[in-house]
Amino acid sequence: MVEGIRPDLHRYCARLTGSVVEGEDIVQDALAKALYALSLQPEVPPLRPWLFRVAHNQAMDWLKSHGRKHTEVRDDLEDVAGADDRPDPAVVRAALASFLELPLTQRSAVILKDVLGCSLEETAETMGTTVLAVKAALVRGRTRLAQPEAGETAEEAAPAAKANAETAAHDPSLRAALERYASLFNARDWDGVRALVGEDCRLDLVSRSQRRGKAVGMYFGRYEKEDVALRVVELEGRLALAAHVGGAAKSSYFILLDWEGGRVVAIRDFRYVAYIAAEATMEPATA
Repeated sequence: MVEGIRPDLHRYCARLTGSVVEGEDIVQDALAKALYALSLQPEVPPLRPWLFRVAHNQAMDWLKSHGRKHTEVRDDLEDVAGADDRPDPAVVRAALASFLELPLTQRSAVILKDVLGCSLEETAETMGTTVLAVKAALVRGRTRLAQPEAGETAEEAAPAAKANAETAAHDPSLRAALERYASLFNARDWDGVRALVGEDCRLDLVSRSQRRGKAVGMYFGRYEKEDVALRVVELEGRLALAAHVGGAAKSSYFILLDWEGGRVVAIRDFRYVAYIAAEATMEPATA
């Protein structure tokens, strides 16, 4: 029921947070809440607007709990006469992190209206506000995106965890461990790969299933039959593995590994939500 909606939910949440990974976490939590709420309702509501409202509320809670700035949901009703009902192409082309320069109300409005093509009424419904407030937020948000120097930088808006991740991206030991994992994987040395995985490793096949311990070993069985190569990349300030299918130059999805004591203790494989790769900025890892 949500397969066709989920990519747009992610586009919205990723731009609100400035992170494709955090955006996907929010989408998963929102869908879990929605599934439970549906079990309590006599009939299914209009699905797309309802899910966007659930995801919006989940994202607001996440942003506030993580100390992001500019989470005030109100906006002054000024300059509404300058609001254009047509999407702004410049907003669609804006880098994902650029949206963090906007106060949250403006950020939400321009993403819904200009990136996802929602109507003013749909945008107001999702945000739980009025059309007049949406128009005011659009005018200010579009102007601010066109003059990013007037706003807060993505680095200033991001949480301290991101700074820690950026430090980790330049950890030589972590880079070497990932290179070793990718090298064994690409050589189809599955015994070698499994030897790097801790006994109590947690596996998250995002949106599909979770495993732990010995069951994680079976995860590589499917890869044994597929033409997938891994390359170490930098993703949002951290090191990740980009998956290239069938020798393609462009990566199809990515995998995140957590290490402890030289062993993999957690694997997050995003193969079943491959749309995330289209939103991600992955660069070749440099020393």
